[in-house]
Amino acid sequence: MNIQTQNHPTFAEAFWTWARIGLLSFGGPAGQIALMHRIVVDEKKWVSEPQFLHALNFCMLLPGPEAQQTATYIGWLLHRWKGGLAAGLLFILPGLAVILGLSTIYVLWREIPLVDGLFFGLQAAVLAIVFEATQRIARRAIKTRFLLSLSAAAFIGIFVLQIPFPLIVLGAGVIGWIVGRKRPDWIAAQAKHDGDVLPSVAPSWSRNLGILVIFATLWAGPVLWSFAVFGPDHVLSRIGVFFSEMAVVTFGGAYAVLAYVGQQAVEHYGWLAPGEMLHGLGLAETTPGPLILVLTFVGYLAGFKDSGLDPLLGGLLGGLLATWVTFVPCFLWIFLGAPYVERARHVQAFAHALAAITAAVVGVILNLAVWFSLHVLFRQMQTVSLGGFSWDLPVLSSLDPWMAALSAAALIAVFRFHLGLGWLLGGAALAGIMLRLL
Repeated sequence: MNIQTQNHPTFAEAFWTWARIGLLSFGGPAGQIALMHRIVVDEKKWVSEPQFLHALNFCMLLPGPEAQQTATYIGWLLHRWKGGLAAGLLFILPGLAVILGLSTIYVLWREIPLVDGLFFGLQAAVLAIVFEATQRIARRAIKTRFLLSLSAAAFIGIFVLQIPFPLIVLGAGVIGWIVGRKRPDWIAAQAKHDGDVLPSVAPSWSRNLGILVIFATLWAGPVLWSFAVFGPDHVLSRIGVFFSEMAVVTFGGAYAVLAYVGQQAVEHYGWLAPGEMLHGLGLAETTPGPLILVLTFVGYLAGFKDSGLDPLLGGLLGGLLATWVTFVPCFLWIFLGAPYVERARHVQAFAHALAAITAAVVGVILNLAVWFSLHVLFRQMQTVSLGGFSWDLPVLSSLDPWMAALSAAALIAVFRFHLGLGWLLGGAALAGIMLRLL
């Protein structure tokens, strides 16, 4: 399919679609990738399946939230700079507004039954969306037994052996390149044709230098302002430095970095009490946008408690600063790397590596789906250690029967009756509110 002449959206059409995705992107990376795939590939047909998976595989290798960066990449494909900025920002802004509002409610009132019920129901809907997406992507990406085995190995590697998923993705690429040279029929991948490729941008040193200067200035500007106004030891300055460091090393997305951030925020900086990090994760899991917006919550509480300003103003500045230094680098990685990655799509050896990476990504997404479902269905988790490895497994007696029933109903609605996304989310939210109020 040639998307240059078919289904290529105007910027206005793309803008409002990205806004819709941003408003509905619940459920962490697995749910967000599922939603995005459903809309831009299946519904709108703006990009082909290979293009979407190509973008996703590249973003899996980057530090930061892979779903938001995939949206930025696809927005860049469609409308270059303004498309990437629109897609990436609209993916963040609804969730940012919600998490700031909920953080304010949290520090002032803590519990609102109506809001709690809304999020309770949405969790069940997202669980169904995640598993439907995993099945749909697996059906299209896994075409041979070898790729199925590679996907299973990736799942075992990350879920059981706790291998960092950037290493899994890189290893899969190397395996695909080697196997593709000897047994290409095991992979059955072809280099992408020009028919489904939008006009590419020629990378150049001058272009790269311009991007680096622009985004380095945007990245560092608010941090330097905080240093100048409040000094290097002020909580806002420390937030800027700490979360800038996190933006560079957060390979594996939010799941990989939360444990470290929680430990530093609680034990080293004293910004949060031990249980508050879990509360922030719960808020982030049930709001639209990247799960890594939990860092906004951490920044908000740090500014609320220790800024020396009006608490609500300090919380707002802390949350916004943490968000800014977390996400500005995401645009830098995409705008720098996308032209090179797009050009590599035409190389047969790269196509073999990409097919293997895609199969591994299916295993990674399944791991995220299982992780999300366990934390949704069970109220308590326990750490089990064996042979130097440890896993968080559910306490079976802590199963939430209402969540289990609501999740089962959502799964039946999706897989048996193919209920539309809006009806599913609306119905689940209404059911959750009724359960909480009753």
